[in-house]
Amino acid sequence: MKISVVVPVYNEEENVELLYKKIKDVMIKNKYEHEIIFVDDGSRDKTFEIMKRIAQNDNDFKVIKFRRNFGQTSAMAAGFDYATGDIIVSMDGDLQNDPEDIPKLLEKLEEGYDVVSGWRKDRQDETKRVVLSKMANWLIGKITKVRLHDYGCSLKAYNSDVAKNLHMYGELHRFIPVLANIYGAQITEIPVRHHKRQFGKSKYNLTRTFRVIVDLILMYFMQKFMTRPIHFFGIAGFFLFVLGFSIDAYLAFEKIFFGINIGNRPLLLMGVLFIISGINLGGIGIISEFLTRIYYESQNKKIYNIKTTININEKTH
Repeated sequence: MKISVVVPVYNEEENVELLYKKIKDVMIKNKYEHEIIFVDDGSRDKTFEIMKRIAQNDNDFKVIKFRRNFGQTSAMAAGFDYATGDIIVSMDGDLQNDPEDIPKLLEKLEEGYDVVSGWRKDRQDETKRVVLSKMANWLIGKITKVRLHDYGCSLKAYNSDVAKNLHMYGELHRFIPVLANIYGAQITEIPVRHHKRQFGKSKYNLTRTFRVIVDLILMYFMQKFMTRPIHFFGIAGFFLFVLGFSIDAYLAFEKIFFGINIGNRPLLLMGVLFIISGINLGGIGIISEFLTRIYYESQNKKIYNIKTTININEKTH
């Protein structure tokens, strides 16, 4: 059984060598057949130069360098695409995740799960960030019905077929358990260690909180209507059409039987608006059905652009 460890990194020149050594020690100590894949997400410091030097002395250490910064989701997706292991482990590149927890994840995976997610039970981040994270985790669990304590922990272990079929876009790496659930995977979580950041700066900012809310709406739609968008748009459109038609029919009844002037009634305009909106939503639903089919039948276009690779065998991709 081969283990692929995927680590997205961005401006982590102080951390990459230390993290590599920690991962390598765990792989050797546990006698895992392995590869370690670091994905450089367009770093502007010496991150790539350091990784290039490490790769010269270890053929199991592989590097993917992006042409620019595409984001953590794209970096993780690239690592999954090029991984050749039976099991894929993902983790952050800032030394806050502990490679010593990898064997625990793999042991849990052997119980029959497809994804084992880390739970930073004793999280070592600033209080504001922890509180916002707990609120987001509760909201995600409530809406998606995928019950986990910690969606944002990058330390996870996956069966390879699951990781390679997640189809991540945008910033959906934080919703990997939900994507795996849509795929039909069995998911669980275990407590893992979490350390304070020693070097470099966190890439976290408050705008991510708002992005989570927007992405959560997308996740709910994907869970419920991904393969049947007409059910969402069609039902909403039908409801608005019926409502608008009922309003205008009622006004017409008043005009015909009671002679009431309806020309200055705002309800008339509202009814027409509802009818038009209903027709539009129905049309969007039909178009969405066609787009869904195009999505599933089209070629697999990548969401990243690679500048160079080191120790990567393109024939295995």
